[in-house]
Amino acid sequence: PPSLHAEELSMTDFVLGTVCTVRLMEGGSKATLDEAFSRLRTIEDRMSANRDDSDISQVNVMAGKKPVKVSEDTFYVISKALEYARLTNGAFDPSVGPLVKLWNIGSGDEKVPPTEKIMAAKALVDWRQIVLDTTTRTVFLKKPGMALDLGAIAKGYAADEIEKILLNHKVKSAVIDLGGNVFVFGSKKDKSSWRIGIQNPESERGEYLGIVSAGQMTVVTSGVYERYFIENGKRYHHIMSTQTGFPVDNDLISVSIVSKSSIDADALSTALFVLGIEKGMEFLKQFPDTYAIFIDKDHNVYLSPGAGKVFTLQDKSYRYAEKCYC
Repeated sequence: PPSLHAEELSMTDFVLGTVCTVRLMEGGSKATLDEAFSRLRTIEDRMSANRDDSDISQVNVMAGKKPVKVSEDTFYVISKALEYARLTNGAFDPSVGPLVKLWNIGSGDEKVPPTEKIMAAKALVDWRQIVLDTTTRTVFLKKPGMALDLGAIAKGYAADEIEKILLNHKVKSAVIDLGGNVFVFGSKKDKSSWRIGIQNPESERGEYLGIVSAGQMTVVTSGVYERYFIENGKRYHHIMSTQTGFPVDNDLISVSIVSKSSIDADALSTALFVLGIEKGMEFLKQFPDTYAIFIDKDHNVYLSPGAGKVFTLQDKSYRYAEKCYC
């Protein structure tokens, strides 16, 4: 059951496939927290690929057969996901479902699938085959076997939705943590900057590699350490390349995004991880006031232009890369 902590009001529960905590530092009440978690559960009920009665599962079951009417929430998130698919030329692709299901990373009994199965699943991934109809609010996957998976964007949407609830309840200051999607809301009583730690991707103990320090913001990280398995000494993580059908293999170990909008930060952390440093930095130019921190397996840290204003490296085993994009 959800646990409440009284000194500052906070609630923690397992929802959206992860441990979620909302901490009210100033303003708000238990009713605020109840509404926030009820909203999270609604989003999970609608967008989970693992619940048979969710919008997403209904759309997937009807792939190749007929369009399915979905909630406004789901329609909006799929529209945003398609926007990113268009902008990244498919590096970000919400129709990645068949690959996600096949690899099943995080299930506990993963192994590298046979090549022919990977190729068959990869052939079903194509965002251009997703048809949205705004007049009827329906979603149609053109090919049988296609499947949506909103795992790379739904938590960001959820954080933004909690932000709306906090505004409605006139909360002055709060921290939303949806399993690594962190959103700091309002301003602290003592007016100091918020400080959000960026996890050292290679430390089991959640140690910080550096700190992002700023006003209201969201920080979202995608990395190889979140969900993975090891086979024959090779690590296979959960961020899929739609080009190869295998996990992305480009020397990156994590990408963190600092932004005002969590849905954008969530999508961008995955998109930039897939695109890699060069293309990722280029792509980010379209997003003003959004920063990226890339970390590669040789412990180099690459900052996008302006990121140095908010990020401070603390772990001595990492260093700023010689090549600067600032």
